[in-house]
Amino acid sequence: MGLEYDIDKGMAKDNIVLNRVAKIAYFSMEIGIEEKIPTYSGGLGILAGDTLKSCADLSVPIVGVTILSEKGYFHQEIDMEGNQIELPVHFPVADVLKSLPETVSVNIEKREVKIRAWLYQYEGINKYNVPVIFLDTNIESNSQWDREITKFLYGGDERYRLAQEIILGIGGIRMLGKLGYSEIDIYHMNEGHAALSTIELYSKFKDIEKVREKCVFTTHTPVAAGHDQFELSLAKSMIGDIMPESILNDITLYDKLNMTKLALFFSHYINGVAKKHGEVSRMMFPGYSIDSITNGVHAATWTSASFKRLFDKYIPGWMSDPFILRSAFSINPDEIWSAHKESKKILIDYINQSGACDMNSDDFTIGFARRQTAYKRPDLLISYPEKLIEISKKVGPIQVIYSGKAHPKDYSGKEAIKKICQLTKKINKDIKIYFIPNYDISIAKMMVSGVDLWLNTPQRPNEASGTSGMKAACNGIPQLGTLDGWWIEGCIENITGWSIGPENLQENQHSDYEVDSKDLYNKLENKIIPKFYNDKDSWIKIMRRCIAINGSFFNTNRMVQQYVLNAYFK
Repeated sequence: MGLEYDIDKGMAKDNIVLNRVAKIAYFSMEIGIEEKIPTYSGGLGILAGDTLKSCADLSVPIVGVTILSEKGYFHQEIDMEGNQIELPVHFPVADVLKSLPETVSVNIEKREVKIRAWLYQYEGINKYNVPVIFLDTNIESNSQWDREITKFLYGGDERYRLAQEIILGIGGIRMLGKLGYSEIDIYHMNEGHAALSTIELYSKFKDIEKVREKCVFTTHTPVAAGHDQFELSLAKSMIGDIMPESILNDITLYDKLNMTKLALFFSHYINGVAKKHGEVSRMMFPGYSIDSITNGVHAATWTSASFKRLFDKYIPGWMSDPFILRSAFSINPDEIWSAHKESKKILIDYINQSGACDMNSDDFTIGFARRQTAYKRPDLLISYPEKLIEISKKVGPIQVIYSGKAHPKDYSGKEAIKKICQLTKKINKDIKIYFIPNYDISIAKMMVSGVDLWLNTPQRPNEASGTSGMKAACNGIPQLGTLDGWWIEGCIENITGWSIGPENLQENQHSDYEVDSKDLYNKLENKIIPKFYNDKDSWIKIMRRCIAINGSFFNTNRMVQQYVLNAYFK
């Protein structure tokens, strides 16, 4: 008898007892659920992981489906000139995931491609297990090209990318059926990468409305490049006859198969990931009813060890019910500051151990970490370095910590990294700047708890949500950011943080670089840094408000409950 696994208990055993109670299947191209599993590139994957963690905490019957991405996204190194170098990730799959014996097949370019599955389970606060299924084509009977399909997250050309989406969408549906998940009521597509799941469901039910009843779609980007589309000729040759001719006009745009339109067409519930993003999405896709559910973060994951101890002392039960973090107003201010200093020391020590920089734990420290790309404007803070130096000499020392990867084909993002790293050498005597390479979950945890101020500078209205500032809020770290994405909802000026730029922009008007940089420097010089150095009591009150107001609301427990009520079981 072959080795089989009990999904409910996660143990190898002879007699298989699969947990088939899942009512929801959650599809995401990337899921960042554990530091040892590098199958994520950034916010989309981390959100997916946080979502499944909160489902486990709340005992929501869900199963996650994703691509294995055996070589990860990439390991980032920065050379002496500031150039990003991309290297494969070594991921010992068998040491972290459990191999399942079941296989399924899909047709790609009329070839049979076999898929196997790996299992990971996340155990929630109340011991409820949520399984995550990782799909893998690295099987000996497949051709060499087909074996590579699930190797690199977002790797290769359009043909490679579409093959991955066939594996995720069509292969994912078939694998769930093979594993015995016969009671799935809802298929949730986390972004359009999984949209081909609707084609597989349609081939099964032959009924558009039946498929719509079962499908939920979350769109994550107001940027056109974030919506996958493929030449129709390529799509037909790769997907084959399973793609129905009768609905081509509804799922194509400019003679391209548009994955967002496909997901929109087949979903009964559609949402953006912040209130403003819902508005932008309705303008981008007129004719569809698009709701909004603002993103959150898994508070227990992103709260530092020192703040966890503090919350356990003052707010017992906060991990299972993050809403009660609103009671943070009762925490002793001195203990908040002590917890922060402990977290900050961990970050500063980590940087100083690199030997490239000598930072001071007492100096005001700004953090900026996310995908490095032009619209997020990572260089806004350093656009006028002489002004930053002037501010530091006038109101107090400033340190800046950067991190984040640029997509291998995002050359402007790579140039931003290079600009930061080269400036570091020029002004290091006046402003200490350090770029931490290979941004991942472990580095993110240190940064969102160890800096004094979180910076977020997207060009409006291009940020769908953003979640890094929410993670910082769990640790009492205020944000300075442009009013876009979640920060429109989370910013209470001088209470939970500060805004950058004018409050009201005309529809479709982008925020102005010069105006925003001027306002950023003004806020730092006249409001933020003086308060940090000269009015510590007021600064700590802001930290408490960040936890009590933003930490208690912008979490995935609240978000998942909204999905359950509005999308899953309405």
